[in-house]
Formats: sequence, C-alpha cells, structure tokens
Amino acid sequence: MTDAARRRGAADSASAGAPASPPTAPRDDLTRWQVVWRQLPLLAALVALWLFLWDHVDVLTVTTGVILAILVTRALYLPPVLLSGRFNLWRGLILGLVMMYDVAVASIQVAARAVQPGWQPMNAIIAVQLLTRSDLVTTLTAEAITVVPGTVVVDIDRERGLLYLHAFGTRTEADLEKARAHVLATEERIVLAIGTHEQAEAVRAARRQRKLEGRPPSETEPVEVPDREEDA
Repeated sequence: MTDAARRRGAADSASAGAPASPPTAPRDDLTRWQVVWRQLPLLAALVALWLFLWDHVDVLTVTTGVILAILVTRALYLPPVLLSGRFNLWRGLILGLVMMYDVAVASIQVAARAVQPGWQPMNAIIAVQLLTRSDLVTTLTAEAITVVPGTVVVDIDRERGLLYLHAFGTRTEADLEKARAHVLATEERIVLAIGTHEQAEAVRAARRQRKLEGRPPSETEPVEVPDREEDA
C-alpha cells in the first residue's frame, strides 16, 4: 500500500469517527403571518381573475376561487413571490398616469407609421441592463414595456438582469438610447412605487450619481440590494 493510500485510509477513518455536523437551518427573516400578509394581494388578484373568467359572483365561485388561488401558490413548484410591504401612493399614481400617456402616444405613432406612404420600418432587438435583481420588479417592468405599442420584451436574462426587447422605429443610435432610457425610467418608477426602501434609496442614489457625472441612463450601474426588507 502506498503512502497516499494510507493517508486516504486514515482520513476516511477519522471522518467516519467524527460526529456529523448538524445541517444549517435556512434563514427565515419573515414569520408565517408576514408571508401570508405579503402574499394576500396576489391571492386576491387570482380570485378576482377567477371571478372575471366566470362573470358571476356567488358563494360557490368565490370559494372555488380562493381554493384554487391557494393551490396555485402552494402546490406549483415556483419560488414564492413576496411583495415588499410598501406602496407609495403618489409614485403609484405617477406610474399609472405615465403608462397611460405612453400607451396613448405610442398608439398614435404606430398608427401614423402604418399609413405613412413610402415609410420603411427599421426595427432592432436591444439589450437593456436593469438596475435591480428583483424578480417582481423585472416582471412588472417587462409587462409595462410590452403593454406600450412598439416595444415588446422577447427574452429575459434573469441571472444578469437583462431585458431583450424588440423596439419599433429605431433608425439611429439616438433612437436606441431613447428606447433604453424608456425602459430604465419605467423600472425606476416601479421601484419607487412598490419596491423596498433599500431599493428605492439605491435607485435614487444611482440617478443622482448619473446626473452628477452627466452619463446617459443606459450607463447606470446595477444596484445590489435585497429583494425584501429585513425585519427587525
């Protein structure tokens, strides 16, 4: 038997005799009731969707909607979606009004381009580096961008926080920069409306730093903040 084999045998014997280290318990920053409270709006939205599908409200429909909402959020193998527990009413109002304005203006622009004689469309698929790593913010940003005519998200790189979107009417570099700035501005409004305090402060600080240095929005560095607030 070689020296290396003897050393491996001795190490195996020592590890076999040593007591097994207890598994590390996963950190749980939120209590059960806090989790339920933060998921309550999502459950209510699923129940409301169920009622809209049936177009009828009675005890049986509401009961089955609640049961299905709980089954969907508990039985399906998906990471839990926890809201931040924060909603800024003023920022939420701004977010809604700006979205309605963007949809109205983009609809007129796309309709005008569709009937413009001799106009040749030039489109592009561009990548936009988001500011946050929050799954909820990323999803809401992608939905808000897709709602606006002329832009549609075609892919998401969750690991790197990238949105790939098809943008309409991008003929110059300025058009590409405008599309990226629109995505980042939408993300900022979403974070300021429903993000955690840490996310909102990080986004504000990044915006101030960008304006101070005179950089375009697309050159803003991503902010590394937790997806939810730590409870004391």
